[in-house]
Parts: sequence; structure tokens; C-alpha cells
Amino acid sequence: MTTPFKYLQGYPPHLQQQVMQMVAEGRLGDYLAKRYPDRHQVQSDKALYGYTVELKQEYLRSAPAIDKVLYDNRLDLTHRALGLHTAVSRVQGGKLKAKKEIRVAALFKDAAPEFLNMIVVHELAHLKEAEHNKAFYKLCQHMLPDYHQLEFDLRLYLTWREMAS
Repeated sequence: MTTPFKYLQGYPPHLQQQVMQMVAEGRLGDYLAKRYPDRHQVQSDKALYGYTVELKQEYLRSAPAIDKVLYDNRLDLTHRALGLHTAVSRVQGGKLKAKKEIRVAALFKDAAPEFLNMIVVHELAHLKEAEHNKAFYKLCQHMLPDYHQLEFDLRLYLTWREMAS
């Protein structure tokens, strides 16, 4: 059996204990609703592409162009994929072309704008840094100064969603 706190396993025990107490007292949903009351308006793949390209232009002008951005119903939490970045290689004529794609889990269509922003920033950072290393997280923080807090709160949100279903 998996613990409802599987998204928080990498965090210190005292934080996990605080979350456990919030859950036991039925306060986690209220905390999230108060902290993240809004839902974003980026509902189509076209709007998501525009949103992503705008962020890329602001922070990563020299990174490779993005060919496709879309919401993906096949990305789910069982695969621990909230977003994916891929380079799809195709032969066109005598040349090998790599197409950069970003896919965002469809569950983020109904999420707070801060969570969508965090996922897109995370995937954009992979254009420059393939691994989740110091340079990767430094780049994420450059694009989104409160990246680490948002990542933690997103994990709380995922925990709450899973418990509510």
C-alpha cells in the first residue's frame, strides 16, 4: 500500500508531520483554496503554446525553439509525470531534424495559475539542463523565484487530490 504522502517523501519528517496533522484535521483543502484561490485561463493547446513561448522568450531566448506544446491526457501521476519535454528526431530528406515538444498533464487545466507556471518553468529549464541538478534548480529559480515553495505546494495539491478521489 502506498502512503498518501508519496509526493512528499523527499521532504524532512517535520514537514511531513505538519502535513499529516493538516490532513487529520481536515485543513489541507482549505489551506490550498485560501493560498491558491484562482484558476488559470490557459485552456487550449494553442493558448498553452503561446504561454510557454512567451516565458521562453523572457528567460531562455538562446534555448532551442519549441515546436509543440500541449496538454496530454496520457500523462498521469502513476508515471510520476506532470510534464514532459522530448526531442523527437525525424528524418526529413537527407537530414535529421529534432523537434522539441513539451507536454503538460491535462489535470493542470483546472489548476491554479501558479502551478501551471511552475510546471512550464520546470519543463523549459530542461531545454538547457537535462538533469535535475543544481544548475537546473538555479535556472528554475531564476525564472520563478519562489519555485521551491510552489513545488512543495504543488505536491500538497497532488496529495489532496489523491485523497479526495
